[in-house]
Amino acid sequence: MGVEADKAGGFVGVISDTHGLLRPEALAALEGSGLILHAGDIGRPEVVEALRRVAPVVAVRGNNDRGVWAGEFADYEVAEVGGAFVYVLHDLKEIDLSPEAAGFRVVVSGHSHRPHVEERRGVLYLNPGSAGPRRFKLPVTVARLRVSGKEATAEIINLNV
Repeated sequence: MGVEADKAGGFVGVISDTHGLLRPEALAALEGSGLILHAGDIGRPEVVEALRRVAPVVAVRGNNDRGVWAGEFADYEVAEVGGAFVYVLHDLKEIDLSPEAAGFRVVVSGHSHRPHVEERRGVLYLNPGSAGPRRFKLPVTVARLRVSGKEATAEIINLNV
């Protein structure tokens, strides 16, 4: 998939672990995205349908996504954004390749519900945290990703709910 994020707001919206709950605050934070990446544990198909009304969506299946509807989603996806490749999966512990050797600039994952941004060996690792039901005392968050060639940056957006 080739999507130029700068055509609509200059960023890619990144969300994960909605577990069937798509908060209005999350939709508002993703408004203006050129593309939305959902890193799994979607919870129900209506979540992706609502996100598709904001921007094109690339979504993967999480460990809690079961049933016939979840068959639409793969365990991992690849998106091309701003001239770079982004690898999307649910649980980073299940990655079965070397992102830097495979030429990925960004790896997006979810699962832990903990928002995290880290650059390692030329690869930006982004976990947007959880935008669904609150878990423990973790914040409810999404992220915005900006990619242009070899430059990739991400910011975590706390939904303050």
